[in-house]
Amino acid sequence: MKTREEKIFQLIGNIIMWLAALMAIIPLILLLSSSFTDNNALIKYGYRFIPTVFSTEAYSYVFSTGNAVLRAYFVSFLLTFVGTICSLIITTMLAYPLARQGMPFRGALTFIVFFTMLFNGGLVPTYINYTNVFHIKDTFWAILIPSLLMNAYNVLLTKSYFVTGVPTEILEASAIDGASEFKTFLSIALPMAKPIIATIGMFVGIAYWNDWNNGIIYLSNTNGKEWYSIQSLLYQMMNNIQYLAQNAQNLSNAQEGLASIPSASVRMAMAVMGVLPIVIVYPFIQNNFVKGITLGGVKG
Repeated sequence: MKTREEKIFQLIGNIIMWLAALMAIIPLILLLSSSFTDNNALIKYGYRFIPTVFSTEAYSYVFSTGNAVLRAYFVSFLLTFVGTICSLIITTMLAYPLARQGMPFRGALTFIVFFTMLFNGGLVPTYINYTNVFHIKDTFWAILIPSLLMNAYNVLLTKSYFVTGVPTEILEASAIDGASEFKTFLSIALPMAKPIIATIGMFVGIAYWNDWNNGIIYLSNTNGKEWYSIQSLLYQMMNNIQYLAQNAQNLSNAQEGLASIPSASVRMAMAVMGVLPIVIVYPFIQNNFVKGITLGGVKG
């Protein structure tokens, strides 16, 4: 039986959570509504939850590039899938030995991983290495490898989960039964670490899906255009619209071209296209995501 104070506390907590949920959902509804609003009506009447004048003009413009959008979606899905799988493999295989008490130089290796969270070589040396040494410019590897493939924070979070969420007694019992360290890792540690794996997978997947920086840096507008992700493509479209708007007075056909572009509503449509897959996928892994964050951050 709950006391009066507990009921009041629960009521206040529920109200706060409902307000937080509304603060997250309302902008998405407004974004979706604006993307289906006629551009002139959007400029005249502003953003509304119900379209003043319903129109699919913004989406028609985005998809008017032929197969570019569909190919960019394919690249984004491929990049997110491959990048997430590779990142999970690297992260778990590095975090597990760092969590084992008997591993030689465990403290030094943990410090090296942590050190990379504080310092890095900088953009220019990184770019020179990837382009002149590894020659990944204008290839799929250019959007897969730099920055996102392995993250020190994810490694330390996974290490903490292995320490707190996987009992040492079970691992020792496996060793007594004759299982190798690698078999123990695959058969026992990984299945028990599903929450943190789902959490890291969510982090990495969102990072890969939302990444446009690597595409801008390592993909050129000529040879690397075929590897544009949806974010890079939408970013390029936005730059083109902005260029027309800024140079409308100097270019003879800019005014006419800009007039045919739903410049306000197309921004909303691009945002919807970028966020929609994440909104669809998140509810399916929410439980493991929350559990992984809770347990993974308990102990270092």
